[in-house]
Amino acid sequence: MSLLSEYKIKNLNLKNRIVLPPMCMYSAKNGFANDFHKVHYGSFALGQVGLIILEATGVMANGRITDDDLGIYNDEYIDELKNIVNFSHRFGSKVGIQLAHAGRKSETKDLIHFAPSAIKFNEEYTLPKEMDKDDINRVIKSFGEASKRALKAGFDLIEIHGAHGYLIHEFLSPITNKREDEYGGNLKNRTRLLKEILKEVKKYWPEDKVISLRISASDYVAQGIDINMIIDILLEVKEYIDIVHVSSGGLVPVDIKVYGGYQAEFAEKIKKALNIPTIAVGLLEDYSLANYLIEKEKCDLVAIGRGLLRNPNLVMDFAKNNKIDIDYLKQFERAY
Repeated sequence: MSLLSEYKIKNLNLKNRIVLPPMCMYSAKNGFANDFHKVHYGSFALGQVGLIILEATGVMANGRITDDDLGIYNDEYIDELKNIVNFSHRFGSKVGIQLAHAGRKSETKDLIHFAPSAIKFNEEYTLPKEMDKDDINRVIKSFGEASKRALKAGFDLIEIHGAHGYLIHEFLSPITNKREDEYGGNLKNRTRLLKEILKEVKKYWPEDKVISLRISASDYVAQGIDINMIIDILLEVKEYIDIVHVSSGGLVPVDIKVYGGYQAEFAEKIKKALNIPTIAVGLLEDYSLANYLIEKEKCDLVAIGRGLLRNPNLVMDFAKNNKIDIDYLKQFERAY
């Protein structure tokens, strides 16, 4: 078992354990993928990345992080997304999409932003509307509809975005959720929205296809989510998910000390506590470190963001530099 070994979960067969994590490119027009996205994501397929996860894609118009982000809130978006999936499949990569609602951190213009409670992210953001039951039900339904569209587009995996201070994370954390109804208060209630979203998604997403959940394992502030709390949250929804993509932070403005593998311990603890596959992420572009995490079974997959942005051929470089046999594309063989 190594970083460049194959991995299988449900019907998802990956040729290696390297993941391109979702990273917003702020290049969509009216929510549509375009030539930029085809070239951008296609480059990672040519570069032999095992799993490509498209950026946070809004399940509602006001769920996009900005007006320049992808959307999946109507059927018109399906064809352009399908083109990305089909191209990536031609070169052996599997493709996922992150379904998201930005909540109070949405910067879309001329749209109402909402959150579990009327608390700003910071003074540069608008005051969000506290969601009523109708708002909550619309969000839940929107995630279900988005999963149907993702299936039609041919995605191999969907990832529910529950991290980085966006809507689901806002409900999960006691810092941002001050509600006094069944969606706030104790941990079970704060997890209710996530659980209802996952139940709705599973109505449409086939049982043999993978559902990933991205979480922030720490808010890095007192009274916020920590590793023990996130494990308790995950226990509430474990039956609805297949793998956990373990990040951290994003809920409130705070400085975080970062270094290679700074979030890997979170992934390891969640994997062991829940007996569930995990994706580690966070400055893991050093081959020796990433490979160590896989060999020692501290996680199951490794996501590399900035490293792949700088070098979409990083997987092939890993193989060449470490004398590992892989099947290079014939178009690249002379370089390797």
